[in-house]
Amino acid sequence: MRRFLPVCAAISLFPFFNLDAQRIPPQKPRLVVGITVSGMRYDYLSSFWNKYREDGFKKMATTGVNCRNARYDYMIVEPAAGHATLASGVGPDAHGIVADYWYERRDNQVQYCIEDPDCVTIGGNYDAGRYSPRHLQTRTITDELRVISKFESKTIGISMDPKAAILQTGHTASSVYWLDPSTASWISSSYYMDSLPDWVDLFNQKRFQDIYLEETWTPLLPIDEYRESMLDNNPYEKGFNGQITFPYELGRISRIDKSVRDYSLLMSTPFGNTYTKDFAIAAIVSEELGMDDVTDWINIGFNATRYLSERFSTRSLETEDAYLRLDADLAHFLNFLNDHIGLENVLIYLTAENAIADDPAYLEKSRIPSGYFNYRSSISLLKSYLNAVYGQGEWVTFYYAQQIYLNHRLIEDSRLSLAEFQDRVISFMMQMNGVSNAMSGSILQRNNFTDGVFASIQNSYNQKRSGDVIIYLTPGWIEHSSNHRNGYTDYSFDPHVPLIFYGWKINRLNIPHRVSPADIAPTIAYFLEISAPFNITGKVISEIVK
Repeated sequence: MRRFLPVCAAISLFPFFNLDAQRIPPQKPRLVVGITVSGMRYDYLSSFWNKYREDGFKKMATTGVNCRNARYDYMIVEPAAGHATLASGVGPDAHGIVADYWYERRDNQVQYCIEDPDCVTIGGNYDAGRYSPRHLQTRTITDELRVISKFESKTIGISMDPKAAILQTGHTASSVYWLDPSTASWISSSYYMDSLPDWVDLFNQKRFQDIYLEETWTPLLPIDEYRESMLDNNPYEKGFNGQITFPYELGRISRIDKSVRDYSLLMSTPFGNTYTKDFAIAAIVSEELGMDDVTDWINIGFNATRYLSERFSTRSLETEDAYLRLDADLAHFLNFLNDHIGLENVLIYLTAENAIADDPAYLEKSRIPSGYFNYRSSISLLKSYLNAVYGQGEWVTFYYAQQIYLNHRLIEDSRLSLAEFQDRVISFMMQMNGVSNAMSGSILQRNNFTDGVFASIQNSYNQKRSGDVIIYLTPGWIEHSSNHRNGYTDYSFDPHVPLIFYGWKINRLNIPHRVSPADIAPTIAYFLEISAPFNITGKVISEIVK
């Protein structure tokens, strides 16, 4: 009997020991989940903290690694540049995605960052999917994962915005999906596939977008509890067709007529994020991500926060409510991962490709120095000045995102020094309100700046794709085409973004010192024990890997 009792005790405890063993993290995560919340400012974590759930943003920030001072170290923090940096671990000077658009001098045309005329749309309208990552000049961390696994690892990108889905998932992605804005169906490109998988067709056939666009968007909480935001009716909003106060009857607002609906409206509502989350869950289940010992990777871009901020403002009640709803979506997604795969098997990071800056009109009312740099009128004056000095000619070919592109052929044919011409442009632009610094391509090519404003400009500069003169606006100023906010760049971005690591072997930690979102790629490469892209400039965040 004495011999029998210990054996019985051991047998009775065996299931509990086995259960504990199942919760031990593997040597490498089975799934990496990259979450990008477009335009999310770091202070949205603290501003809305008391209203967040316990199992969403709060859970990640309090039980994971919270990098409180994550900042991009280049000047032109446009969305495309941020997505490419997150994927590659280098800045625009190396990966070549200097902005959403740039001017190709060789072809004499404006280039969209993901445009690819050699591709055709898969599953959507003709122009909605003719995209690829071919303009991305570097390999990405997911490319490295695919190569080292002999392409057994699955890497998937999902985002309403094709820039986010394509650039973050690299050249060798298993599949990438984004929204056709005319139908709100999930589509892809012939770069990745010949036809949509059956599970995507089935998801699209369920027409969840119609369900969401019949919703009435009302605040989750009583309006008087949104004390962190401005009044529901404030002068800094455009809203939906001029409506700027709750409730928003999306079924009515999205209807152009009885038979036609504006599906692009979904992208500017918090339900667009929910729709993205639903599709991401379907992808994980259908593609069996994280179900074996080969690490898979999925990038998920929640873009409604940026599109919504363009219609409203960074301090609007609508923006706060959208983040509270995203918090609920995030909680549901984390619970799904735990139930389906186990969070001990999943490495998650959450960040943003940039942060939406405050509206100068709002700052001016608070007597904070700010203003609008009207680039259309400024460039028009510059052209008139150059015609007066050098004679009639198209001396300026393009302007975008604080970059002035000059006509090299005309300057060369006129036997003028390009460096001296650039210097004259700088001298003129420095007289404009809102311009605090400017730098020419000639100077950037001959010098190496290690800190300060000029280093930030240099990190944005790519010799083949950047402008001849890059201007630096006074803090608080943003580009503005006119009083009606039309044009390429009518709002500005900030480099300070959230950065949280969560799940797998990640321990609770707050990192106060400055890190870069470019550090994500080398840090995860360290975890996965794979090579980082060879020209990587980001660094392993040492506190996380100790």
